[in-house]
Amino acid sequence: MSLEQKDLSDILEAAIVAARLAGQHAMEQMHYVKAVKKSENELVTQADRQCQRIIIQRIKETFPDHGFIAEEGEEGRVFKRPPTEEPAVWWVIDPIDGTNNFAHGIPLFAVSVAALFEGRPIVGVVFEPATDSMFTAVMGGEAQLDGRRITTGDEEIGPLTSVSLDSHFGDTLPAWVCEIIRQSRFRNLGTTALHLAYVAKGGLVAAVMCTPKLWDIAAGVVIAEAAGAKVTDWTGQEIFPIDLDNYEKQSFRIVAANGKVHPKLVETIRA
Repeated sequence: MSLEQKDLSDILEAAIVAARLAGQHAMEQMHYVKAVKKSENELVTQADRQCQRIIIQRIKETFPDHGFIAEEGEEGRVFKRPPTEEPAVWWVIDPIDGTNNFAHGIPLFAVSVAALFEGRPIVGVVFEPATDSMFTAVMGGEAQLDGRRITTGDEEIGPLTSVSLDSHFGDTLPAWVCEIIRQSRFRNLGTTALHLAYVAKGGLVAAVMCTPKLWDIAAGVVIAEAAGAKVTDWTGQEIFPIDLDNYEKQSFRIVAANGKVHPKLVETIRA
């Protein structure tokens, strides 16, 4: 069974509403955050779980038979509920991408909501509550920011352009990371979803990520690719489709960049 354009429009509308509701709740909770350590390098707050419930409940009102994969399950596990009918649409959700920022009172975080079909993202919404910025895209359509089309542009890596770099490279930085730092105005926003959204907008010419999970990237990939970016793993291979039935927190190595920068960056990493 396939999805029609109206199906995609309805899914996008539900994602936008759910993301905005969750983002507004997160902003209201910022001054009352209670964070606990979820893993060696991850925090979680009560707002993460509250926002996740808000998103899922809102989507289930319209799509009760769809499935869900979300970051905040019980005892550190993935929240997972398979779809119950065809077409088998999965929603992949990160209620607060940038929890470390959020937990420390830094309003630089995003709500990431994606819908996947046959293992590929078909709808993506990244909402930045602090600036009320709504990034959206439907597979095969255009990427938009607050209803206006956005594109990656074609700027090169240089002293006046920015590349975002992850913060989980380990004890020793690879030589190519040091080269990017030397060549560009490198950035780390603390949220993978916004890294991808700002590649789509052209604010970043590229983003390199070491350990994102599916919920960190699913929505942002749709938006970045719709804006003209190329998104692959570090070897230049496609990321999707993903076997969603068997997905259990596996991480990815991601390069997202405009069409001019991507092949050069992949070549640099592989070398």
